Amino acid sequence: MEYRRLGKTEFDISAISLGTWQVGGRWGETFDDALAERIIESAIERGVNFIDTADVYSDGASEAAVGRVVRRVKARHGDRVYVATKCGRFIDPHVDAGYTPEVLRSYVETSLKNSGLEALDLIQLHCPPTPVYYRPEIFALFDTLKAEGKIRNLGVSVEKVEEALKAIEYPNVTTVEIIFNMFRLRPAGLFFREARAKDVGIIARVPLASGLLSGRFNRETQFGAGDHRTFNRDGAAFDKGETFSGVDYEQGLTAVEAIKAIFPDEPGLAAWALRWILMFPEVSTVIPGASRVEQLEANLAAADLRALTQAEMDGVAAVYERDIKPTVHHLW
Repeated sequence: MEYRRLGKTEFDISAISLGTWQVGGRWGETFDDALAERIIESAIERGVNFIDTADVYSDGASEAAVGRVVRRVKARHGDRVYVATKCGRFIDPHVDAGYTPEVLRSYVETSLKNSGLEALDLIQLHCPPTPVYYRPEIFALFDTLKAEGKIRNLGVSVEKVEEALKAIEYPNVTTVEIIFNMFRLRPAGLFFREARAKDVGIIARVPLASGLLSGRFNRETQFGAGDHRTFNRDGAAFDKGETFSGVDYEQGLTAVEAIKAIFPDEPGLAAWALRWILMFPEVSTVIPGASRVEQLEANLAAADLRALTQAEMDGVAAVYERDIKPTVHHLW
């Protein structure tokens, strides 16, 4: 496993880490504690030392599973595993006015209770409405929480490049979690340059475009009724960009076929898509999810792939320019 520095946190973390949105079962299914713990522990055994979760993932059950495994591994082996969680999405309605220092403090304290950790290595605002980024009192709260020993670092998880650029104007923002994949190239421009200049760690989320970049889907693929890939394609429940990275499903399938032709058949498109992200040195880590151990192992194998050739990088960029950019680039 390769390890990279997570910006101003000065944590050295695994280049491929673990996102836990669906770690206890596929989207829309009942959370399975035993399965979640098995996946998390397997990840750590294979060199992953950074786990990303959120208070809203299975209503706190994901945080609890992460905390149990991390505490157990530390007690058994003394391993240092960094935990990142997120707060704010419980605010309902999810609007600017709902964000107050008092409410966010309560969420941090609940995350500490859920996870059983002494302090949160990284707490991230969880895709707040754009106006929140223009309220210094919200960001100042986390300096207080750090002084109290409840958190170690503040980050943000964002929908838009513009939000990321505004967030890193605050000196206490150490990381930005942003959608970055073969279907979402815009962050690699101005934002990556500014983040590098300010020593901000970049966490690449939704790296496989909700599985579309796995190359395993087709026009007959069916998703469960409780799966956001069924009910959120047009942004009915939350930002459309969270589902297939905002790409129209049929359009995405066409682009995937073009991308497949660029790479060898083995070990599969998902691994190449993850390795593509790691070609960008500004990226500290990529956080694919996994709903079973075998999926985790396939994701981690991408870290051992050879570097992509310039022809392969150019090929992906050409597909993006032709098939994706006209409908996606300007929105996020």
